[in-house]
Amino acid sequence: MLVAFSVAPSGGDDPDGSVHDAVAAAVRVVRESGLPNRTSSMFTELEGEWDEVMDVVKRATEAVGRFGPRVSLVLKADIRPGRTGEITGKLDRLEAALQQGTDPA
Repeated sequence: MLVAFSVAPSGGDDPDGSVHDAVAAAVRVVRESGLPNRTSSMFTELEGEWDEVMDVVKRATEAVGRFGPRVSLVLKADIRPGRTGEITGKLDRLEAALQQGTDPA
């Protein structure tokens, strides 16, 4: 399964509203998990089996929870049993389609 998630604290004491330390704590949990992952400016993507992926998301959320009294979690999952390597495979297929240059219009 692939999961894209974003987790951030709210209600903290940072007057600038910056959440980079909290997000860094979450990303550290993800990277230390050993599961395939990628982080962009808005989401972290993670690939693995259901239980292991959800455990990492839970631990990342708990890490962020240490930075404020509330936590916001946005999660999107692509569940395809038996498929692996999709964290890069989906993009590879997209790039191949773009290289073909077909225009549906």
